[in-house]
Amino acid sequence: MPKKKIHLVCNAHLDPVWLWEWQEGAGEVLSTFRTAASFCESFDGFIFCHNEAILYQWVEEYEPALFKKIQGLVKKGKWNILGGWFLQPDCNMPSGESFVRQIILGKRYFRQRFGVDVKTASNLDPFGHTRGLVQILAKSGYKAYLFCRPDRQFTELPSEAFVWTGFDGSEVLATRLEAHYNSRGGAARAKVEEWMRNHPGQELSILLWGIGNHGGGASRQDLEDLQDLISETEDFAIIHSSPDAYFAELEKQKARLPRYAKDINPWAPGCYTTMARVKQKHRQLENEIFSAEKMASAASFQGLMEYPRAEFREALRDLAYAEFHDILPGSSIGPGEEGAVRLLDHGLEICSRIKAKSFFALTAGEPPAKKDVIPLFVYNPHPFKIRCLVECEFEPHEPHYAGGFWFPRIFCGGAPLPSQPEKEDSNLSLEWRKKTVFAAELEAGRLNRFECRLENIQTKPRTGLQEKTGAIHFKTDDLDILVNTVTGLIDRYKIGDVEYLAKNAFQPVVIEDNADPWGMSVRSFRKVAGSFALMDGEKGAWFSGISKGPLDSVRVIEDGAIRTIVESVLGYGQSFICLRYKLPKQGTEIEIEARVLWNEKDKMLKLSLPTRLGASRYIGQTAYGFQELPTNGDEAVAQKWVAVLSPESGRALTCINDGVYGSDFHAGELRISLLRSPAHSADPVEGRPMIYQDRFIPRIDQGERVFHFWLNGGEAEERLERIDREALVKNEKPYVLSFFPPGRGKKAGAFVVLSDPAVQVSALKKAEDTEDLIIRLFEPTGKKRTTVLSLPFVPVKIRISLKPFELKTLRFNLKSRAFEEVYLLEK
Repeated sequence: MPKKKIHLVCNAHLDPVWLWEWQEGAGEVLSTFRTAASFCESFDGFIFCHNEAILYQWVEEYEPALFKKIQGLVKKGKWNILGGWFLQPDCNMPSGESFVRQIILGKRYFRQRFGVDVKTASNLDPFGHTRGLVQILAKSGYKAYLFCRPDRQFTELPSEAFVWTGFDGSEVLATRLEAHYNSRGGAARAKVEEWMRNHPGQELSILLWGIGNHGGGASRQDLEDLQDLISETEDFAIIHSSPDAYFAELEKQKARLPRYAKDINPWAPGCYTTMARVKQKHRQLENEIFSAEKMASAASFQGLMEYPRAEFREALRDLAYAEFHDILPGSSIGPGEEGAVRLLDHGLEICSRIKAKSFFALTAGEPPAKKDVIPLFVYNPHPFKIRCLVECEFEPHEPHYAGGFWFPRIFCGGAPLPSQPEKEDSNLSLEWRKKTVFAAELEAGRLNRFECRLENIQTKPRTGLQEKTGAIHFKTDDLDILVNTVTGLIDRYKIGDVEYLAKNAFQPVVIEDNADPWGMSVRSFRKVAGSFALMDGEKGAWFSGISKGPLDSVRVIEDGAIRTIVESVLGYGQSFICLRYKLPKQGTEIEIEARVLWNEKDKMLKLSLPTRLGASRYIGQTAYGFQELPTNGDEAVAQKWVAVLSPESGRALTCINDGVYGSDFHAGELRISLLRSPAHSADPVEGRPMIYQDRFIPRIDQGERVFHFWLNGGEAEERLERIDREALVKNEKPYVLSFFPPGRGKKAGAFVVLSDPAVQVSALKKAEDTEDLIIRLFEPTGKKRTTVLSLPFVPVKIRISLKPFELKTLRFNLKSRAFEEVYLLEK
């Protein structure tokens, strides 16, 4: 009878970057790798395993001789490249396209430096795993996935080894490491012996060991102890091995393994909200990279500029680094937070310069402006038309000295468009700058031109909407909204004859919390400590920076042909919020801006949206898909949007965000998580205080943070068909700038256009290693779809069919005008 087998894997899971003292981390990596290489040469059969390209890059840069030795060990099969990603990121909050780029950065590096195509993906330490990973892994050439968290206490799986099924039906083998990934020095043998006692009948096992920071490598004592155990053990065949070898054996059992078709969550749900500043900048950098790629590709492939490939790679490294699973989740120390912000800002500055260069290249062929006309350009990076409100601030030729008021009138093709002036970002006493808001339809994948003429009128238009009997009542053909001037909250959000929100909507709620940034020991944040309340006129004026008070704490601050903006100011303890409700004169989507000055400690802040949809489902966007979220009040993680669906009425309420990830839903109430205020890197250990009790301890996210949400309601089928594109547009925004073009360049045309109402282009960029154009398409609604992809600048068209949630990558060669379907790695 064949022996039961245990694959022993010595793992170097190093977490130096979570402290952000990367120099110290690099030193630890060099030391660990140096020792491991020595053991690989001196111990027969021993194999060392490690992932994360960034750490190999440190070795390559700082100790080239060691790097060359490791290359030789990999060729001999003595050193195993595990995972193959740039690093181990958070596996819930990055977008689907961010995961693709993590893999491209890592796999390209390992292929170029080691000649290895990694087949086993590994994220041992991240705190949960989105189901969207499965399709990404399968289409990146992976066969298997190895992970640790969450353990059984938080997530039941059908088996520790299973077949993980993605949204589109893709599959990968997966194994949860029940015994995790490390062992104490001198305790590796004891770990194996304990495993054998607890799993006497298990035919095939994988067991990780290694000491150091979160497990780091082998020690001579452990290796000698394990050699003795291997020779002494009769019931089990214990071998030094690799995850690849383990999964090759597990593959033979695939037909009888259970299937699992869900995400693998939760663990540490506080990480969905902690360190909001990092999360918001991360989302912003994602958006800026992917929209800048679309702009730069349009300019480059139309012969207007060189494609800035090197600059994009630098920005992508910034993004990938910031997604590390102790940075993006917010569990780093204070210097780690500051380092992450610095890194993300570096990437944002790169993208800002790329966008500016692309914009000026795309506008160079536009004709010069006519007399007394200020040109306004809006570049739509998306392959579909957009109906939206355009906000543009610009500077006239000179300040307005003549008296009266300049009203910016907007025209498109000679026809006037509805518009209104609003307060500028500046506070200059003269009309030195102007801001206009206008409604427009932007053509797909191209530059859109508008003209502004400044009309001098006698006085600035006054707001027409006023408070009556304790409320501001906003009513159009589409909307009926009631803002309560006693509470500052929304008491009615009605579309047609359907009310979607109950009273006191957008109530800021303060939740009891603690100093643990992970939220290691909880599943929900539901215990209410209190709520923000409307400030009185004197305090509200003080908070608003008004020297002459009192001032109504609920007021209409803008009102014109396009929208009305109602502002309310609320307080709680040492914290304050300015809520702005931006209500459209046409359409049903409202925007809510929450400017929070947060000074509470060991508390959490949520926005409460009580709905009127009755018994409901709760769903949210994830990486290349959407999924059911809990309705029992447990904290959930989602990306750019969430939705409350009523099976009975067939209605849906959707909410788009610009950088939050946590929320909960229970008994018809949606609570969106904004902020937590724990300490940096404080862990809850029984019998020990979480933080020192004898000094000041800084807390996370103290100060000002700004959040934006877009709420809409309607038929569920219609909302789910549109929401993904709407969320994409709110995040990857059209590029708006007032500019006087020279009229001497080549005129740019439409770049990429899709014919259907739902399919997305999630990536549009130059190929990694050739001059081809990469077009990545995604079906976001869970339905089969066919679309026509057009490249008008060539011109060429192709009809494409996509399965539900399918991700499809096309490579287009400009010379041959031919399309080729390729894997995510563009091969």
